[in-house]
Amino acid sequence: MNIRDPQTFEISPEDRLRADFYNFLGLLLATPPDQTLLSQIAALSGDETDLGQAIQAMARVAKVTKPEAAEREFNALFIGLGRGELLPYASFYLTGFLNEKPLAQLRNDMAARGITRAANVFEPEDNIASLMEMMGGMIVGRFGGPAALEDQKTFWNKHIGPWAEHFFSDLEAAEHSVLYASVGTAGRVFMEIEREAFRMTTH
Repeated sequence: MNIRDPQTFEISPEDRLRADFYNFLGLLLATPPDQTLLSQIAALSGDETDLGQAIQAMARVAKVTKPEAAEREFNALFIGLGRGELLPYASFYLTGFLNEKPLAQLRNDMAARGITRAANVFEPEDNIASLMEMMGGMIVGRFGGPAALEDQKTFWNKHIGPWAEHFFSDLEAAEHSVLYASVGTAGRVFMEIEREAFRMTTH
């Protein structure tokens, strides 16, 4: 199969920024940040928009967060003894149980798009980190050509829109959230922006 080089596609600067932010959230929600990533977050600056303010808050917290503390926080939130404070899966948020219909629907849509789970990942695919990564990949064409806006909207409305804002709000308010409270705010605001942008696209 001939996979075309993603660099040959014309992707607008706005879409590249969107993809970068999805990938950034995916990275933070998949594993605890190391010192390199914390330093990168600490160097971010934001504008006066809600998202800009959320990014500035994240930068402030990252400046004073050590990798060990970030790892403890990540484990308490997402792993815990038996389970973490939050269960970051679409199935759980939408049905109250893991590995339910939303996961099966996602697997069907992934197969249709040629998206496969990485060999070293054992989490169910409807994990919030995986979904952020999938959206980032679809926008820039990591799974073939870049997904048309209508296709992005369909995927988002089905697999992310129904629960991601709720998850990010829970992350903001979680007992163990410090750094991740600011990640929750940035994620929630970004999801609100995406929802509005998709709503304004033609049907």
